[in-house]
Amino acid sequence: MNRRETLKAIGIGTISTSVLIEACKDDQKKDVAANPADTGRQSFEVARDKSLHAETFFNPHEMSTIAILADIIIPKDETSGSATDAKVPEFIEFIVKDEPEHQVPMRGGLRWLDMQCLGRFNNDFKSCTAQQQIEIVEDIAYPFKPKPGMEQGVSFFNKMRDLTAIGFFTSKMGIQDLGYKGNAPGKWEGVPADVLKKYGLENV
Repeated sequence: MNRRETLKAIGIGTISTSVLIEACKDDQKKDVAANPADTGRQSFEVARDKSLHAETFFNPHEMSTIAILADIIIPKDETSGSATDAKVPEFIEFIVKDEPEHQVPMRGGLRWLDMQCLGRFNNDFKSCTAQQQIEIVEDIAYPFKPKPGMEQGVSFFNKMRDLTAIGFFTSKMGIQDLGYKGNAPGKWEGVPADVLKKYGLENV
């Protein structure tokens, strides 16, 4: 089972429905800023969203690190694009501005990750080789069996994984990847042939 299938089967199930609903609302906010008249939302809500989009929280180095991590969590495969293709880093940037309680854990986690890599590989995370990046991720990706001294990294990666999954699977690309088509009207195709034959009505 690849990472994407694991997230579908297990990861999404660990995220509460309320969190997913709020994520969907946040995703809709992005569209609202461009088209407020189409939604009937109040002007102060539209103004707040515009204000958040105008702000910047993560610096370019942090955004590059988030992008690498997001694509490790949900890489491109034969059926869909990667997390960055679905603009997950931009989603995470918006979320931490909309919900400031994520800011310290995310920024602190990114700093922790760089310090670990500097000590181990003499490079920050984004400057490490792909193999080195996977090595450090493997040390923090399993919350039920953290290695000694890796607890802060495990906590950070849990949050990063959750935000990545929410961002991807509430995007148009992610919804298509899940195969969710929504409600569809029924289509009447007549009485089945075997039923007509049973009652001698096949030639009627």
